[in-house]
Amino acid sequence: MRRRDWLGASAAWLALPSTHAAQRAAPADTLRVALETAETGFDPLAIGDENSNRVAACIFESPLCYDHVARPVKLRPLTAAALPEIGDDFRSFTFRIRPGIFFADDPAFKGRPRELVAQDYVYSLKRYYDPRNNSENLYVFENAGILDLPALRERAIKDKTPFDYDREVDGLRALDRYTFRIRLAAPNPRFVYQFALCGLTGALAREVVEAYGSDIAAHPVGTGPYRLASWRRASRIELVRNPLYRERFFEGEPAEGDTQAQAIAAELAGRRLPLTERIEIHVVDESQPRWLAFLNGAIDQIRVPVDFATVALPGGVIAPNLARQGIRLQRALQPDMVMTYFNMLDPVVGGYTPDKVALRRAVALAYDNAEELRLVRQGQGVPAQSVVVPFTSGYDTDYRSEMSEHAPARAKALLDLYGYVDRNGDGWRERPDGSPLVLRLSSTTNQLSRRLNELWRKNLAKVGVRMEFDLATWGDLLKRGRSASLMMWGYSWSAGSPDGGFFLGIAYGPNANESNDSRFSLPAFDRLFERQNVLPDGPERDALMREGKNMLVAHMPYKVHVHTITNDLLQPRVRGFWRHPFARESWIYTGVDKETAT
Repeated sequence: MRRRDWLGASAAWLALPSTHAAQRAAPADTLRVALETAETGFDPLAIGDENSNRVAACIFESPLCYDHVARPVKLRPLTAAALPEIGDDFRSFTFRIRPGIFFADDPAFKGRPRELVAQDYVYSLKRYYDPRNNSENLYVFENAGILDLPALRERAIKDKTPFDYDREVDGLRALDRYTFRIRLAAPNPRFVYQFALCGLTGALAREVVEAYGSDIAAHPVGTGPYRLASWRRASRIELVRNPLYRERFFEGEPAEGDTQAQAIAAELAGRRLPLTERIEIHVVDESQPRWLAFLNGAIDQIRVPVDFATVALPGGVIAPNLARQGIRLQRALQPDMVMTYFNMLDPVVGGYTPDKVALRRAVALAYDNAEELRLVRQGQGVPAQSVVVPFTSGYDTDYRSEMSEHAPARAKALLDLYGYVDRNGDGWRERPDGSPLVLRLSSTTNQLSRRLNELWRKNLAKVGVRMEFDLATWGDLLKRGRSASLMMWGYSWSAGSPDGGFFLGIAYGPNANESNDSRFSLPAFDRLFERQNVLPDGPERDALMREGKNMLVAHMPYKVHVHTITNDLLQPRVRGFWRHPFARESWIYTGVDKETAT
């Protein structure tokens, strides 16, 4: 930041009241949190970002959920009466929904209570296949191979007719009022995890979707514990308790000997969910005001911005001045990866010829992951060796690859060998055909992005490659990324289940325009992905996943940087919060101590 900004921030810091004083004025029964990037909307089939997912997980309900405190993770029924019946060698999944669960009230129901039924899940899944919706999450179900639905979609596309929601298909059908069954073309041992993601497989009512049409993302109506009370886009979201939410009490099975899980389970024992009446969510994309808001007691839980890690966590432990105020720290390696992708359709960085592969590998070798981790992320992470993330199948702590290497001499040698040389003596390399070599990295404008951009510029300049930056909002970049109009862009992927195969799927050819932002398409990799997808977890699948990781290192459609460490700080009044590796509904289990708040 500029010097005058720093001085202004310092003065504001000194003027803040103590956290204890701010807590006394905090609203009772209201959880206050901040998002680091703007949401995009709350229609499950259109959600492509983490923050919208966290909000949607408070509104919608999938049949299953994760146990909040069980580590290793464990599935539990949510709207389902029990875990599904799985048969036919992981090709058939039968869910039975508990009677007496109701949607939140909405004008679309015309004043009548609306019970959740099996057909609501059938309809909600069919929506992904409707060509009009152009869902970027369709790949999740396409890869699973649900019978008949692709043909139903193709018929609508070919005949240019509306998608036929009323046509019964064997691959997805309601067997009775409360039972639905899914049938797959091939075994999928991990498909069941998709039904523990409320922001993906939560149930919508057809009459609500039809009532709001294209504006459904602003009118989320689910069976979950909260409903959307107000929304100022990219600014403020307010959730309030759903008065029609059923009686649901905390259930959890912490592992024996897991002291943190045991303590959280004790805090939540016997409590009715959700724990608070309201959740106030503010979008604060710059780290400094977000950090100051936490110090001022204006928000209850914060993921410590990397800029302030050394202040909040000297030596990796909570700062004494924060600890004295009763602020608590939760620290954990995350099942995520920060990456930059190369658009394989781009004429400069895309392609599969040796010169294009050499360019991407040289760029990756020129970039210093360790410097990013040390200087930009303040040590809050571990170097990434592949696209597969910690705590998921296929992740190997002993695996090492070129992905994490910083070798500018090798980068220069590769560029020289394949004709990326400085022909005109201006200090910058040209392409083999003599045209200028200019890389364009897309980016948002927040402080973290600016620091990362500077690191990219510096590292690439050292090997003679010019880099420019395309600055835009998060939402705009998401849209442009889907249209393959960005040369390079970087963000993070977080796991939604213990299945590491998802992360190989971001390079699966048929997932282009969905999770495969790079548009990588290599038949040998696609066949490998399909083979590992049908295998149960074990040595045979692990070997295939390792081979897949090696292919992605060799072709470098993605430059993976780090797996992050998250440091959550909690105000003294917060109870029950624990960041789950895969679930997104942690706010449902988070309460505030009313005695502290009043």
